[in-house]
Amino acid sequence: MTSGGATPAPTIFGGKSKIMAVIGDEDTVTGFLLGGIGELHAKTRKPNFLIVDKNTKASDIDDTFKSFLNRDDIGIILISQYIAEMIRGTVEGHDKNVPAVLEIPSKEHPYDPSKDSILRRARGMFSIEDFK
Repeated sequence: MTSGGATPAPTIFGGKSKIMAVIGDEDTVTGFLLGGIGELHAKTRKPNFLIVDKNTKASDIDDTFKSFLNRDDIGIILISQYIAEMIRGTVEGHDKNVPAVLEIPSKEHPYDPSKDSILRRARGMFSIEDFK
Protein backbone atom coordinates (compact mmCIF):
# COMPACT_ATOMS: atom_id res chain seq x y z
CA MET A 1 0.00 0.00 0.00
CA THR A 2 1.18 3.49 -0.76
CA SER A 3 0.43 6.49 1.41
CA GLY A 4 -3.16 7.68 1.08
CA GLY A 5 -4.51 4.15 0.63
CA ALA A 6 -3.94 3.95 -3.12
CA THR A 7 -2.78 0.62 -4.47
CA PRO A 8 0.30 0.61 -6.66
CA ALA A 9 -0.23 0.32 -10.40
CA PRO A 10 0.43 -3.13 -11.88
CA THR A 11 3.69 -3.55 -13.75
CA ILE A 12 4.51 -5.55 -16.84
CA PHE A 13 6.94 -7.54 -14.74
CA GLY A 14 4.30 -8.92 -12.38
CA GLY A 15 5.38 -6.74 -9.47
CA LYS A 16 9.01 -7.84 -9.62
CA SER A 17 11.72 -5.29 -10.30
CA LYS A 18 14.03 -5.95 -13.25
CA ILE A 19 17.47 -4.68 -14.15
CA MET A 20 19.11 -3.72 -17.42
CA ALA A 21 21.95 -5.60 -19.05
CA VAL A 22 24.40 -4.11 -21.53
CA ILE A 23 26.69 -5.54 -24.21
CA GLY A 24 29.03 -3.08 -25.83
CA ASP A 25 32.51 -1.68 -26.22
CA GLU A 26 34.44 -0.52 -23.16
CA ASP A 27 33.32 3.13 -23.37
CA THR A 28 29.64 2.24 -23.75
CA VAL A 29 29.59 -0.30 -20.94
CA THR A 30 31.65 1.93 -18.64
CA GLY A 31 29.19 4.77 -19.16
CA PHE A 32 26.27 2.60 -18.14
CA LEU A 33 28.18 1.18 -15.18
CA LEU A 34 28.96 4.71 -14.01
CA GLY A 35 25.22 5.36 -14.30
CA GLY A 36 24.64 2.59 -11.77
CA ILE A 37 23.34 -0.39 -13.72
CA GLY A 38 26.06 -2.84 -12.64
CA GLU A 39 24.71 -5.89 -10.80
CA LEU A 40 25.68 -9.47 -10.06
CA HIS A 41 23.05 -12.22 -10.31
CA ALA A 42 22.10 -13.23 -6.79
CA LYS A 43 22.65 -16.96 -7.34
CA THR A 44 25.26 -17.26 -10.09
CA ARG A 45 27.25 -14.10 -9.26
CA LYS A 46 27.48 -13.37 -13.02
CA PRO A 47 27.49 -9.70 -14.08
CA ASN A 48 24.79 -8.04 -16.19
CA PHE A 49 27.26 -6.66 -18.71
CA LEU A 50 29.80 -7.75 -21.29
CA ILE A 51 32.64 -5.60 -22.59
CA VAL A 52 33.41 -6.56 -26.18
CA ASP A 53 36.83 -5.90 -27.67
CA LYS A 54 38.68 -7.06 -30.77
CA ASN A 55 39.55 -10.37 -29.05
CA THR A 56 35.99 -11.24 -28.04
CA LYS A 57 34.61 -14.18 -30.01
CA ALA A 58 31.15 -13.96 -31.59
CA SER A 59 30.32 -17.23 -29.80
CA ASP A 60 31.07 -15.59 -26.42
CA ILE A 61 28.80 -12.66 -27.32
CA ASP A 62 26.08 -15.06 -28.43
CA ASP A 63 26.37 -17.14 -25.24
CA THR A 64 26.23 -14.03 -23.03
CA PHE A 65 23.24 -12.62 -24.93
CA LYS A 66 21.39 -15.94 -24.56
CA SER A 67 22.22 -16.07 -20.86
CA PHE A 68 20.78 -12.55 -20.43
CA LEU A 69 17.60 -13.65 -22.25
CA ASN A 70 17.19 -16.51 -19.76
CA ARG A 71 17.85 -14.53 -16.59
CA ASP A 72 14.71 -13.78 -14.59
CA ASP A 73 16.12 -10.53 -13.19
CA ILE A 74 16.76 -8.77 -16.55
CA GLY A 75 14.01 -6.68 -18.14
CA ILE A 76 15.98 -4.81 -20.82
CA ILE A 77 19.08 -5.75 -22.80
CA LEU A 78 20.99 -2.88 -24.39
CA ILE A 79 23.35 -4.00 -27.14
CA SER A 80 25.54 -1.87 -29.37
CA GLN A 81 24.19 -2.23 -32.87
CA TYR A 82 27.50 -3.20 -34.45
CA ILE A 83 27.78 -6.01 -31.91
CA ALA A 84 24.19 -7.09 -32.55
CA GLU A 85 25.22 -7.49 -36.19
CA MET A 86 27.72 -10.16 -35.10
CA ILE A 87 24.89 -12.25 -33.62
CA ARG A 88 22.03 -11.01 -35.81
CA GLY A 89 20.39 -14.44 -36.06
CA THR A 90 20.11 -14.75 -32.29
CA VAL A 91 18.89 -11.18 -31.85
CA GLU A 92 16.23 -11.59 -34.53
CA GLY A 93 15.22 -14.95 -33.06
CA HIS A 94 14.18 -13.29 -29.78
CA ASP A 95 10.45 -12.69 -30.07
CA LYS A 96 9.34 -12.11 -26.48
CA ASN A 97 8.48 -8.76 -24.92
CA VAL A 98 10.66 -9.33 -21.87
CA PRO A 99 13.48 -8.86 -21.83
CA ALA A 100 13.19 -6.06 -24.35
CA VAL A 101 16.22 -5.81 -26.64
CA LEU A 102 17.31 -2.32 -27.66
CA GLU A 103 20.07 -1.70 -30.17
CA ILE A 104 22.07 1.40 -29.36
CA PRO A 105 24.85 3.35 -31.10
CA SER A 106 28.44 3.46 -29.90
CA LYS A 107 31.11 6.11 -30.18
CA GLU A 108 32.72 4.54 -33.25
CA HIS A 109 29.56 3.11 -34.86
CA PRO A 110 26.50 5.31 -35.44
CA TYR A 111 23.00 3.88 -35.22
CA ASP A 112 21.47 2.66 -38.50
CA PRO A 113 17.69 2.18 -38.21
CA SER A 114 17.62 -0.06 -41.29
CA LYS A 115 19.65 -2.69 -39.42
CA ASP A 116 17.52 -2.69 -36.25
CA SER A 117 15.38 -5.84 -36.36
CA ILE A 118 13.16 -4.69 -33.48
CA LEU A 119 12.42 -1.39 -35.20
CA ARG A 120 11.67 -3.19 -38.48
CA ARG A 121 9.26 -5.47 -36.63
CA ALA A 122 7.57 -2.51 -34.93
CA ARG A 123 7.13 -0.71 -38.24
CA GLY A 124 5.38 -3.78 -39.63
CA MET A 125 2.81 -3.66 -36.84
CA PHE A 126 1.34 -0.30 -37.87
CA SER A 127 0.27 1.38 -41.06
CA ILE A 128 0.02 5.08 -41.78
CA GLU A 129 -3.77 4.69 -41.52
CA ASP A 130 -3.41 3.85 -37.81
CA PHE A 131 -2.23 7.39 -37.10
CA LYS A 132 -4.96 9.35 -38.96
